[in-house]
Amino acid sequence: MDFDIPEDIRQLLGQLDAFIETTIKPLERENDNARFFDHRREHARTDWDRDGLPNEEWEALLHKAKRLADEAGFYRYPVPKAHGGMGGTNLGMAIIREHLTAKGLGLHNDLQNEHSIVGNNVGLLLMLRYGSDAQKQAWIDDLAEDRRSFAYGITEPKHGSDATHMETVAVRGGDTWVINGEKTWNTGVHKAHSDMVMARTHGKAGDADGITAFLVPMDTPGVKIEEFLWTFNMPTDHARVSFTNVRVPDSAIFGGAGRGLQVVQHFFNENRIRQAASSLGAAQYCVNESVKYAMERKPFGKALSSNQGIQFPLVELQTQCEMLRALIHKTAWLMDRDGAFSVSDKVSMCNFWSNRLCCEAADRAMQIHGGLGYSRYKPFEHIYRHHRRYRITEGAEEIQMRRVAGYLFGYMTQRAPKGVAED
Repeated sequence: MDFDIPEDIRQLLGQLDAFIETTIKPLERENDNARFFDHRREHARTDWDRDGLPNEEWEALLHKAKRLADEAGFYRYPVPKAHGGMGGTNLGMAIIREHLTAKGLGLHNDLQNEHSIVGNNVGLLLMLRYGSDAQKQAWIDDLAEDRRSFAYGITEPKHGSDATHMETVAVRGGDTWVINGEKTWNTGVHKAHSDMVMARTHGKAGDADGITAFLVPMDTPGVKIEEFLWTFNMPTDHARVSFTNVRVPDSAIFGGAGRGLQVVQHFFNENRIRQAASSLGAAQYCVNESVKYAMERKPFGKALSSNQGIQFPLVELQTQCEMLRALIHKTAWLMDRDGAFSVSDKVSMCNFWSNRLCCEAADRAMQIHGGLGYSRYKPFEHIYRHHRRYRITEGAEEIQMRRVAGYLFGYMTQRAPKGVAED
C-alpha cells in the first residue's frame, strides 16, 4: 500500500477547497445564513413549534448547496460515471470526508443530517445495486438530484440493535402484502416520499433470513408518524412510525423476498468507514483548534502551550488521530481491493474508536478553551453532542466490539451474507 494520497484525490481536494471559497462560503454569508452555524445554530435550525423538526429555511439552504455542488460535478463522487458520478473509491470517500470535517462547521459539510458537498447517497447506491428495473426507472434520477428520498424503517422500539427479532410482519392478503408493526428512530420521514420498511415475511425470530424490505409510500393508508423524538442535538427528524394494515403490492419489495437485512448490510461497511473518517476529521479539528488556542492564550504571563498539563492530553489525542487515520486508509483501500465484507472487523474497529475519539477530543477542547469552550460561541459542544450520537446509532460501540470479538475468536466469518454478491 502506498501511504501517499492518490494524485487524483489530492487534486480533487484542491478543487473542493476552491469551490468552497468561491461558491459555498459566499452562500453561507448571505442573508444571515451564519445563524445556522454560529452560537445561534441549534435554535436557528429547529422549528420548535413544529415538533422540533428542521427549520424549512435551513433545509432549503442545504438543498441549494447540494445543487450547486452537483452542478460543479462534486456531489455524486461515489456514484458510477454512467449516472453522472466519478465512480469514486472508498479510500477517496474516506479521505474527502475527513478533509471536509477537519475544516469545522460550515455549509460545505454538516453531518447533523449527513449533508455534504460530496454526497454519501446510500439510497441511490442501494437502488443502483438492488432495485428492480421499474424501481430504478422511477427512483434513480430523483435520488441523484435530491428531488425524492426514502427513509429506513429498521429499528423497533422493543428490540433496538437486534434487528433479527423483528415484530413488524408482512403477510399475504390476496394480491397484496399487509404490513403491521412499528419502527422507531426512523430518520428523515418528514421529507421522505417512501419508507424502506423491514418486515418479517417468513422464518422465526432471530433468523436473518425471512426479513423483506418494502418501499412503502408515506401517504399509504395505515402509515402514521406517531411522534418525532427529541434528541441531545436538535433539530430532530427521527420519528416513531406505526403501520396498521398497510397494503402494498409485490412491486414494493426491494432486493428480493426474505433478503432485506442482507441487502442493507451490503452498504453498512461502506457507510461506517465514511462515518469513521468524518469523526476522525472532527477530532482533528478539535485538536488543531486547541493547539492554536494554547499557543495564543497567555494566562499568568506565559502561554498555555508551555504547560505539560495542556501538552500531554493533546499529544495523546494527536497520536490516536495518526494511528486511526492509517487504519481507516488501510481499511478503505482493502475494501476497494477485496470487497466490503473482507474487512468487517477493521470497519468496526475504526467505527467505534473514531466516535469515541471525537467525543474525547471535543471534551478536551472545551477544557482547554475554558469558559469560552463550554459556550456556544465555540463549536465544540455541538461537535460533542452530534458525534456522541454515533456511539449508539451507527451500530452501538458495544455491538461493534462484539463483532470484532466474533471475528477475532472465530465465531464469525468475513464473507458476504447469504444471497448478497460480494463486490
